[in-house]
Amino acid sequence: MSITKEKKSELIATFKTTEHDNGGSAASQVAILTERIRNLTEHMKENHNDKHSKRGLLLMVNRRKKLLAYIKNKSVSEYEELIKKLGLRK
Repeated sequence: MSITKEKKSELIATFKTTEHDNGGSAASQVAILTERIRNLTEHMKENHNDKHSKRGLLLMVNRRKKLLAYIKNKSVSEYEELIKKLGLRK
């Protein structure tokens, strides 16, 4: 259910915005949240009544939504590229 250190490092390396980015940039945070959301969604498919995990999932989705809004306000082209890379929105 949780994300491994290796996967997190791989996501940060893929989505970092500067050479010194260690996962603090909005793009890196969105990528990590997306992976966590996907993992938790799979968990929720098997455990429908897990209310605590459902709350955590909703909090993560909202945080990702806010970060995406921030990126979109900053640079629409960067936003569209990130959405395409992560496979969000159709």
